[in-house]
Amino acid sequence: QVQLVESGGGLVQAGGSLSLSCAASGDTTCISLMEWYRQPPGKERVLVAALTSSGYAYYADSVKGRSTISRGNAKNTVSLQVNSLNSEDTAIYYCNAHGSHCPKDYWGQGTQVTVSS
Repeated sequence: QVQLVESGGGLVQAGGSLSLSCAASGDTTCISLMEWYRQPPGKERVLVAALTSSGYAYYADSVKGRSTISRGNAKNTVSLQVNSLNSEDTAIYYCNAHGSHCPKDYWGQGTQVTVSS
């Protein structure tokens, strides 16, 4: 089993930046891909960014050019930074981890990010 814990959400002013962190614990050896999703109010959860174990990064068009997904300083952590925030970035942000040898996808509990104008 893998446990994911997100941190770093909160209230952020428009134009500012957010920095989220996801810490994975447990049997993390199967994980080959870690992703950040977000779910705006009343909308579906969508992929924001992804990072493979080999270091390849993917960004959704909505955050491309103003976001960075990276491995955190602590082992088994992944961070997401999003700059130039606007109201459309308001959402619950979820961390996801999976791999071909993992028994299932793993999700964190989510962290709320609210962008105020």
